[in-house]
Amino acid sequence: MREHAAVLRRLGAEPVEVRKPEQLDDLDGLVIPGGESTAIGRLVRLYGLEDAIRSFDRPVFGTCAGMILLDRNHLGVLDLEVARNAYGWQVASFETDLDFDAERLHGVFIRAPRVVDAGPDVEVLAELDGEPVLLRQGRIVVAAFHPELTDDTRVHEEFLELVREVMDVRA
Repeated sequence: MREHAAVLRRLGAEPVEVRKPEQLDDLDGLVIPGGESTAIGRLVRLYGLEDAIRSFDRPVFGTCAGMILLDRNHLGVLDLEVARNAYGWQVASFETDLDFDAERLHGVFIRAPRVVDAGPDVEVLAELDGEPVLLRQGRIVVAAFHPELTDDTRVHEEFLELVREVMDVRA
């Protein structure tokens, strides 16, 4: 989460670490970072965040483990099914360039999930070898890779723009 927080601060946002469901009430958006999805899932259950995340009606950005947590088989927030560690284990981690907004975007893949199935309302924003790795469904954006580990802030900028759009609509 530190890396996401650093990027968001650089872009003018004020990130807050969430540990309790009531903390979501005051947030404009939520980032669910990468890490170990099983451990993050246990912590979400332990702290009672499952229903709070499901009912959170503002933008959500999930990377890697965050993408897994939001899929159909976990919190069910996103019409997406993913396979854990589908690009290989830690030793198979890699970096590559992706097409994003008609430009190159550097992707860092660490024990990355792979999309198995996506519903009709899920928009593909970037692909790797024809497979979706950055997706959006409404107010939710997910990445199989770690954009927070590069100097390129465009994915976070897109998320913050989505936050601003939703805030304008709610105002």
